[in-house]
Amino acid sequence: MAPGGPPGSGRPIVSFGEPEGYRERARPRALPAWIRPRVAAAAACVVLGLGLIGGAVTGSWLVGEPGPSGTRDSFAAAGGLWHSVPVDRLFPPTVEGQGAGPGGADRTWTRIAVAPDTDCEKAFDPLLSKALAPVGCERLLRATYTDATQSYVTTVGLLFTKADATAMSALAKGFKDQGLADRTDLMPRPYAAKGTLAAGFGTEQRASWTMSVLTDAPVVVYAVSGWADGRTVDDPQPAAQALTSGATTASAQAGLGNEAQGLADRVERGLRKTVSSPTEQPS
Repeated sequence: MAPGGPPGSGRPIVSFGEPEGYRERARPRALPAWIRPRVAAAAACVVLGLGLIGGAVTGSWLVGEPGPSGTRDSFAAAGGLWHSVPVDRLFPPTVEGQGAGPGGADRTWTRIAVAPDTDCEKAFDPLLSKALAPVGCERLLRATYTDATQSYVTTVGLLFTKADATAMSALAKGFKDQGLADRTDLMPRPYAAKGTLAAGFGTEQRASWTMSVLTDAPVVVYAVSGWADGRTVDDPQPAAQALTSGATTASAQAGLGNEAQGLADRVERGLRKTVSSPTEQPS
């Protein structure tokens, strides 16, 4: 191939030489024996390569791997669940916590109150509101549960944000890098419903809590627990620390870290299940 072509043509000049094994005005003769294996090998490689490519494409169709558009669709779908899914699916009347209690004991939680969906004004302590401000507040859903013995109360919250995936990832990184989920001045507030066991569950009664910033959905999941008798707590402890071996605080000894973490985990699982199968009815 020549480096240039006729002026103004914009195309290179291509010339073909006589193939080996050909003589003008002579009968074609067979290619030399040393070429034939190479031609066969090249043909085999082409066939094998096409087969691998075809197999890979077919495999991706069979597996049905979601692409970037599927991820975006799931993220957007999760953001609209607060107004399109019944409350009993987001906060079931009864939640089973197999192995969620201290020492792997089973837990059963019963919902005693559901807060009206609301914005986030006055829903969080000021510093927590400031930390969550970058992702905005689309809607806040909350429910309060008690355990089978009615000794403890736990509020679970789902904060639906206005953020995209990039902003949620940035918030999650900030919470992790700065340890914001473990700071006692960033505890979420409980929902103290009048006329229930949680009527006296205020900010002074918070004993343990957990908070999770999701990156595959515009949602922050949290839970905060305390005693049902309304006692104040001087040394609240994040659930992650209360669950560690050897934790000696009253919250840890009572299993209130388990209450918060166990309920938050199961509500989060239910949320993910609803995103993946929005038409499926809860069991």
